[in-house]
Amino acid sequence: MNPDRPLLGILLMLAFCLLAPLGDALAKLLGSVVPLLQILVARFAMQALILYPLARRNGSPFALPARVLWLTALRTVLHVAGIAAVVIALRYLPLADAIAIAFVMPFLMLLLGWLVLGEQVGPRRLAACAVGFAGTMMVVQPSFAEVGAPALWPLAVAVIFALFMLVTRTIAKAADPVALQAVSGVMACVVLFPVIVAADAMGSQGVAPADLTWNQMWLLAAMGVVGTVAHLVMTWSLRFAPTSTLAPMQYLEIPFATLIGWIVFRDLPDGLAAAGILVTIAAGLYVIYREHRVSRPKVSGPPV
Repeated sequence: MNPDRPLLGILLMLAFCLLAPLGDALAKLLGSVVPLLQILVARFAMQALILYPLARRNGSPFALPARVLWLTALRTVLHVAGIAAVVIALRYLPLADAIAIAFVMPFLMLLLGWLVLGEQVGPRRLAACAVGFAGTMMVVQPSFAEVGAPALWPLAVAVIFALFMLVTRTIAKAADPVALQAVSGVMACVVLFPVIVAADAMGSQGVAPADLTWNQMWLLAAMGVVGTVAHLVMTWSLRFAPTSTLAPMQYLEIPFATLIGWIVFRDLPDGLAAAGILVTIAAGLYVIYREHRVSRPKVSGPPV
């Protein structure tokens, strides 16, 4: 990390906050007309095509310990499942609402770190988790009233990606981030290509690949590129600025998603959902603030 270049880190994180909802908007555009398997194959094929050559420059990306490879395979399954849940959620919900609900993930990460990894979490941060979850429910409620059970898909996204981040945390020190993503892209393609071939052979309606227009193929390619670049710039941002500086900025993804959702789909959160988004952001920023406080050296007493 280069701590003397925080401005570059901030700019890269801003790029992520713009690119991530842009990729989700592309997924929403495609989700209603392109079968889910085709979207997933395109997403991970572009990831492999972009990152594998970059990872090869530093040696074989697959030159990892056996345990790390197995965990990478599990991480890949979770990644595929998470993106599938994102695409399904966006079929039913406005872009900003879906992303805001999925932002319950930081609270789930805190709880999983406490329950699974034995990390210390004080009562104030647990209270902030409860408040953040309440804010998320405020966003879910109007969506649930309108579309029913599919409004819960962003919660599935949050759970899956919380587990994804938990696995990532256990192997982060044993693998280069670019190599890890390159391997994941290749693994996902190895799994998904036979599935899509089998679905095509069986002619499964809604699953088998469909004939695409040139515009749809370009949008699929753009979605894969945007998703891959978004992850890269987020990873690179952490090389130039500390996590405590960048973590609060991730909540800028919600207003960017609101703006993109309005421009592309003319969707805006209603009053209750907007209030829930503000509550979720406030609770999330408080959790980040407490994490920063307790991580300082020479802090005495129990975590709060």
